[in-house]
Amino acid sequence: MDPFLKKFFPDVYAKEHNIKPTDNQYCKFDSQVLTLFTSSLYLAALVASIFASKVTRAFGRRLTMISGGVLFLAGAALNGFAQQVWMLIVGRMLLGFGIGCANQSVPIYVSEVAPYKYRGALNMLFQLAITIGIFVANILNYLFAKMENGEGWRYSLGLAGVPAIMIIIGAMFLPESPNSLIERGQAEKAKEELIKIRGTDDVDEEFKDLVAASEASKQVKHPWSSLLKSEYRPHLTMAIAIPFFQQLTGMNVITFYAPVLFKTIGFGGTASLMSAMITGGCNALATLVSIFTVDKVGRRKLFLEGGAQMFICQLVIAAAIGSKFGTDGNPGVLPKWFALTVVVFICIYVAGFAWSWGPLGWLVPSEIFPLEVRSAAQSVNVSVNMIFTFAVAQVFTAMLCHMKFGLFIFFAFFVIVMSIFIYKFLPETKGVPIEEISLVWENHPYWNKFVKSSAQKNKTAAPDSQV
Repeated sequence: MDPFLKKFFPDVYAKEHNIKPTDNQYCKFDSQVLTLFTSSLYLAALVASIFASKVTRAFGRRLTMISGGVLFLAGAALNGFAQQVWMLIVGRMLLGFGIGCANQSVPIYVSEVAPYKYRGALNMLFQLAITIGIFVANILNYLFAKMENGEGWRYSLGLAGVPAIMIIIGAMFLPESPNSLIERGQAEKAKEELIKIRGTDDVDEEFKDLVAASEASKQVKHPWSSLLKSEYRPHLTMAIAIPFFQQLTGMNVITFYAPVLFKTIGFGGTASLMSAMITGGCNALATLVSIFTVDKVGRRKLFLEGGAQMFICQLVIAAAIGSKFGTDGNPGVLPKWFALTVVVFICIYVAGFAWSWGPLGWLVPSEIFPLEVRSAAQSVNVSVNMIFTFAVAQVFTAMLCHMKFGLFIFFAFFVIVMSIFIYKFLPETKGVPIEEISLVWENHPYWNKFVKSSAQKNKTAAPDSQV
């Protein structure tokens, strides 16, 4: 929004309106302060997720969610009333602390309370909520940009307080996770909550499995150092690789900078917000597809299909932008068919991400960790996600300026690498109860040499411990 740029980022505003000419269309938004405003949120989320691990384990999932909501509300208020750039950045950091707490606790909570038959679909509601939030934000930005008093950006930033209030109030009414209660020594209450959640008294077998998993987890006094042991090698690898690759699909570039990207390729200000709104809508609709297919088709097939779809679209987008913009970034007058083609392929690309790497990037890590290292491993997952989200957000406008249309080829290369990784190393977890997930690793042709050896050690150690 021009009033926002003019108030806080006058250099960017000057370049955009040719008050301060730039020789390349690709470089109009190359401002480290502007990208710091965007990416400071993710740096804060990284820090918060590390501390949230201890809070989640010691005090439960609900309290972590409520804490996240309170921090998010404070950040929204500071951004909405901002007068200086530092207020914007501090506000974004408070939002980041809130996101770190939520991302740490919510996927774990959903995986723990969901019946295993529907765990995939229910966990994907987490991603659906994100995509709906992005879509609603795009609509509101489009509407607020039309406000004649130039204060629309305050409403865009300040209304983040609405979802913050929703998570605070919502978390207060949630039942506590039975896993978490057992972990904290409240077995009787855990059984009551399990009966309430399942809607039946016939929970004895599941409850015994949860208690057994908790007893095993208590043997691990230091979950962070335990993650480095060979028996947790597959879990640690996935906790690092999946969020790393998720950020290198290039999707966050589209999400954060869709208006900037569309402005750069010749759309006007409100047209670029409209295009961002269209891609946001595709994102939300495609996530619904994954919800209905993940527990039928499985995780691996969705990962691989989405990867192929994103790869093809990135090559087409690179070719389209390269043919019109070249390396000098001056396309002249862009025909409508060209603009429409770019938007269509970006939508197909967004859909490919939204039913694969988007939701699965959160679902799979949350369901593959054993209880004893679950909080620590989820913190690694969120931390890696935030490190690379921060890095990609911070360097994107500079990369666009220097790599130009080649930026899409850069991300396409990583889509090939990540698809090969999934094909070779990720086992299928569809329909596997969360307390039996270790069997999946024991039967995997590559990972069994790490996991099975530790399981055998436990078997041999068991008689000694009983004596």
